[in-house]
Amino acid sequence: MTLTMNDKLQKLADSMIADIYARCHENAPNFGVTSDSFNASINKTAAKYLVAASPEAVTESDLREFLEQIQADDLFMAIACAAGNERAWWEFDQQHRSYMERVAHHLAKTDIDAQEVIDSVYVELYGTRVVDGERVSKFATYSGRGSLRGWLRTVIWHSVVDLHRASHDEVSLDEMTETIGEGAAHSNFAAPQSGGEDAVFAEMAVNRYRVATVSSLNNAFASLDDHERLLLMYYHVDGLKLREISRLVENESSPLRGWFQRKSATRDQPGAKIHESTVMRWLEKSYAKILQLFRDELTTVHNLKKEEIEICLGLATQDLAGGDIYRNLTAK
Repeated sequence: MTLTMNDKLQKLADSMIADIYARCHENAPNFGVTSDSFNASINKTAAKYLVAASPEAVTESDLREFLEQIQADDLFMAIACAAGNERAWWEFDQQHRSYMERVAHHLAKTDIDAQEVIDSVYVELYGTRVVDGERVSKFATYSGRGSLRGWLRTVIWHSVVDLHRASHDEVSLDEMTETIGEGAAHSNFAAPQSGGEDAVFAEMAVNRYRVATVSSLNNAFASLDDHERLLLMYYHVDGLKLREISRLVENESSPLRGWFQRKSATRDQPGAKIHESTVMRWLEKSYAKILQLFRDELTTVHNLKKEEIEICLGLATQDLAGGDIYRNLTAK
């Protein structure tokens, strides 16, 4: 822990955080949270709310009181969810989903608005922004100062305010692709920055790489499993919301149901709900597969180098059907 404290307080802080981590890890060993990430999170919070906020030197009493007030188990879950841990997300759904729905229904004007708020919050919690190639989850802003449910109330409230500021028009496909993105799609299909090529080279690049781009995208989509194609078609072509896809999967006659049962055999109980976060994780894996297939073909079939593949990634969103990279899902 790198706080501005004397050696004695530093050792106390390290010892207390290690004990807190050990207890949290014992309670949730499958969350995949490392001691380093847990330490870094508390370090960041303490630096801001203890050291920087104190006009005088931090005392042992100050430090003990601060660390004892950290909602450690909530923070442990938030860190795991931010990292995309499947078990942590499942536990989060089980523990907090119904509470979030009650808060949203209380704050929103209608049931439809409340569900839209929940959809929005789940997307935000999973991560809509990419920094240095990494998806940034809203969970990363939770500090452990105060309960996770109190923090969720604030997040939901902000979403309600945003909903009332905006129109209720449906978001376009391009906007969904750009703003939701599910991490991999948003970061990896983003148009690359210009490398300063002159106009002649730029025109040559477009002509040379367009065919390779179209062919590789078509083959990537054609190589998807049926459940992956169907999931992407529901979301990007049919325009279904995450909650609508969740309800479809819960239907015993859904073509996605059997696949879900195989993937979640230990959790598939009669009447079990499928949450938006689960659908988002499926989408993210599908995006990652498309990207890998796309890159592999450009590399092995078209013999393109890294910088040339970047040009093709730009073409995939800039020039092809206005950025609608999901247009081929309906034709296999």
